[in-house]
Amino acid sequence: MRILLTGAAGQVGQEVVRQASAPGVEVVPTDVAELDITSLQAVEVAIARHRPQLVINAAAYTAVDRAESEDERALVFAVNRDGPAHLAQSCAVHGIPLFHISTDYVYDGSGQTPWRESDPTGPLGAYGLSKLEGDSAVIAALPAHLILRVSWVFSAHGQNFVKTMLRLGKEREELRVVADQVGGPTSASDIAAALLDLARRYHEQGTLPWGLYNFCGEPVTSWHGFAEEIFAQARQRTELKIRSVIPIATADYPTPARRPANSRLDTTLARTRLGLSIPDWRVSLNTVLHELIP
Repeated sequence: MRILLTGAAGQVGQEVVRQASAPGVEVVPTDVAELDITSLQAVEVAIARHRPQLVINAAAYTAVDRAESEDERALVFAVNRDGPAHLAQSCAVHGIPLFHISTDYVYDGSGQTPWRESDPTGPLGAYGLSKLEGDSAVIAALPAHLILRVSWVFSAHGQNFVKTMLRLGKEREELRVVADQVGGPTSASDIAAALLDLARRYHEQGTLPWGLYNFCGEPVTSWHGFAEEIFAQARQRTELKIRSVIPIATADYPTPARRPANSRLDTTLARTRLGLSIPDWRVSLNTVLHELIP
């Protein structure tokens, strides 16, 4: 099975490439230099050239705060809305499915109940809105789609919360971390494993329960709780300067983009309909730290 992968240089994309070593699975990795998904013509040419049986879209504009800038707005929507639309349209023409990665930022973060796929959306900023419109474009253009809404992605690659905390933990004795935003940290490796498992099942069965699914790590925690666990595990591997992690409110750490306070995702459908195992992010964190701190 040949899979065309976009966003191969990103956190999830790198993990897909790394894990796609099973016999009979060929991943064609592309990033913006090889395939600019904001161009419908470029997408059509790539799919016609590589003739994949499946497309995985791991490309996204993820600079949440920068997305609020008027100078960036056109690019945000070109990548997160138009790109998935182009991929879905071309996949529909060629009769192949599309796997697409979405985000918890499509919800408004109200309440304390985990968000279900059928719940009303309400993005708080440009990034969330662009991703929501990308989801809608995929759903409208291609019945054979599988969208995974994920949250708080981390890995040994790129820029993410784990790597930031490790750096700051070696530089500072005290950190103030937001404690009133909660969600499920999710390893890029676990997302890639789920995507490849589903890809193999599609190849064997010829179909899947298409649709929109939430997928994230468990248990729920706050950014403060996440930081505490990062430091607790990292101390078993290296010396840290950090001595105190102080919980603060979102209001005490203003950012250009508003973040959802409640990013809990209900993963019932991913478990029951897709048959995916929901990972314990603490175990996955240990694996990432092993890579970052050998």
